Amino acid sequence: MCGIAGIVSGGSTAVGGRVSRMHAAIAHRGPDDRGAWQSPGGHAAYVHTRLSIIDPSPAGHQPMAIANGRFTITYNGEIYNFAELRRSLMSAGVAFRSNSDTEVILRLYESEGPAFVERLRGMFAFAIWDEQERSCFLARDRFGIKPLYYHEAGGVLTFASEVRAILASGIRPSLDAQATYEYFRSGSVPEPLTLFRGLRALDAGHFMIWRGGEIATRQYWQVAFGGAHAEGDPVQQTREALLDSVSHHFVSDVPVSVFLSGGMDSTAIVALARATQPGPLRTFSIAFPGSPIDEGPEARRTAEHFGTDHHEWALDARTARPLFDDFLSAADQPSIDGFNTYTVSRLAREHDAKVVLSGLGGDEVFGGYPSFREVPRLARIGRWGTLAGPAGRATVRLAGAIAGSRMRRLNDLVARPADLDTAYQVFRGIHTRHEALALTDHYVGGSSAVVDPVDPLSALSDEDPKDMVSRLEITRYMRNQLLRDTDVMSMACGIELRVPFLDSNLFATLARIPACVRLQPGKRLLARAVPEITERVAGRPKRGFMFPMQQWFEHDWAGEFGEAQQSAAAQLTQMDTWYRKWSVLAFEHWLQRRTPQHV
Repeated sequence: MCGIAGIVSGGSTAVGGRVSRMHAAIAHRGPDDRGAWQSPGGHAAYVHTRLSIIDPSPAGHQPMAIANGRFTITYNGEIYNFAELRRSLMSAGVAFRSNSDTEVILRLYESEGPAFVERLRGMFAFAIWDEQERSCFLARDRFGIKPLYYHEAGGVLTFASEVRAILASGIRPSLDAQATYEYFRSGSVPEPLTLFRGLRALDAGHFMIWRGGEIATRQYWQVAFGGAHAEGDPVQQTREALLDSVSHHFVSDVPVSVFLSGGMDSTAIVALARATQPGPLRTFSIAFPGSPIDEGPEARRTAEHFGTDHHEWALDARTARPLFDDFLSAADQPSIDGFNTYTVSRLAREHDAKVVLSGLGGDEVFGGYPSFREVPRLARIGRWGTLAGPAGRATVRLAGAIAGSRMRRLNDLVARPADLDTAYQVFRGIHTRHEALALTDHYVGGSSAVVDPVDPLSALSDEDPKDMVSRLEITRYMRNQLLRDTDVMSMACGIELRVPFLDSNLFATLARIPACVRLQPGKRLLARAVPEITERVAGRPKRGFMFPMQQWFEHDWAGEFGEAQQSAAAQLTQMDTWYRKWSVLAFEHWLQRRTPQHV
């Protein structure tokens, strides 16, 4: 697990200073080793920071080149089936100089070209320079677990694991109105956009080839359900796939731990780890003594039940306040999430952990969110408002006007086609469309040019509605917010965070199980596939890994954040929920840090 950055150009160019600044900007992502490389012709320069997990010896140092020097890679991620791939290559006569997964990627690219990415099982973002062709190949994993950003102008491609590293190279892009609008609509910046014009994310499940200043991208995988349904017992198939995934996620040359809350997903990971791994297992959790949402006691009971070496950090408003400042400073782009990952990652790192498993993805693939029930209901309300004509639309708008912030977004249901895509945006929304436009105008201007995003697959008539909600949760909320925040905040603490529920082999199994089985209420399929989950945990209502943010923002931290809540931007929206306050506060904080130097 690492940080990567680089610059490639159609001609020889002096990039040493620029790449060095990029290197410094991602130093926190790899405290164990640093490397830099420049091609003989001066057309490419790579840097790398390393958190050593697999083959921590000097043989795993990056950037790494093959013996003849043609291909050089800078790589971030873990390939869980690298040992099988390595054996296959060795049987074909390929010799290796290390035991790293990095070298396996290089050799596969040498042997098979771009198509080899479909054989990789894991999380990854990498760039491979071909000195002979003077081309650069970049790729990102299927779900977008590992980030990869790029900027191309004047025949020069600049890329990195974080936006801040590209900015450190000296690029000075302006703020992007569309991205700003969508941030205030949803609480995060949706890929492939970033908050800077012309600076983009390589889409998940895509690879890109740069050659002579020209870019070509190709999608090699996408989230899809249905098709030919698997025969046999779905519970047994799910259990076997889960055990296989967790077993592969323990591939490491350092100990692997687990983040544990009081919910089903992390409990399932602990149970599956106990079923597949001998020896001690450490777990980490955050507690809020005295708070009604404190999951500390449940996590302790689970840890005791499975015999883990458990570590807990009890937080209150006073102890969390300075951590929140550190969290805001660690953000690469603003978001209304990630504080939970930041604090529990800090705890894990203080106990010298390096690799930790998370239950992220369980709600998306097993139907744990209220969205699986509420989004279809909202779509029905929107369709009723449309079919009922002006009177129906007026009724929906009136209901929104006299209600709280979530209900106010009902107004947006009648502004667009009343489909699941629109209903999902309303359900996951933060500010109304009108408010987001006003905030965009305030910060950037140009709101007249923004458009509401449309799901390219929303017109699929044969997709089960619940499957569509699952796909939207995976490709929007999870990818744009949860995964990005998880990566940035865990890496800010020097932690590699792995997500067994987002294993490609596991997903292939689950995708063939009909929605009526896979997405049963209460995540019944997961509970049946992992019967070790105690009834106490399985029977608890869905709550998520929550912090008492409403209490802290409205009471304990109200004085300190009062200025932000009275800002000019805050007057453009209703600041009646913690996440609305957070969205403006986080954007203001990020803008103050970025504007003087980078915009």
